[in-house]
Amino acid sequence: MSNEMLQVIFSGIFVLSVLISSISQIMLKKSANKTYDSKIREYLNPTVIIAYGLFFLATLITVFAYKYVPLSSGPILESTGYIFVAVLGYFVLKERFTKKKVIGMALIIFGILFFSLGGMIFGG
Repeated sequence: MSNEMLQVIFSGIFVLSVLISSISQIMLKKSANKTYDSKIREYLNPTVIIAYGLFFLATLITVFAYKYVPLSSGPILESTGYIFVAVLGYFVLKERFTKKKVIGMALIIFGILFFSLGGMIFGG
């Protein structure tokens, strides 16, 4: 398998880790919106424990993905998390898309495309 193909596959794995991290963030926000009868239950409940476990899993997957993903591509792929969190927030938390959110997501998508296609166009 060519190095370019491995880079594409591992970039997908990297984005999967960002999605897992985004799910974890939504779980933590959902847990924070609840009231608990004690401070210990606020921090030690199944939702929070699973969310932090997912964060740990996402970190391991990211480290694994960096085997073939160039270090310079990491922040670009990581920026997809903003889109994931906004979309998951819309569906899970019933948050609204504001004009600023839509513009921000469009800029992120444009930046990702520009970085990806720019590399092909300019040979980088």
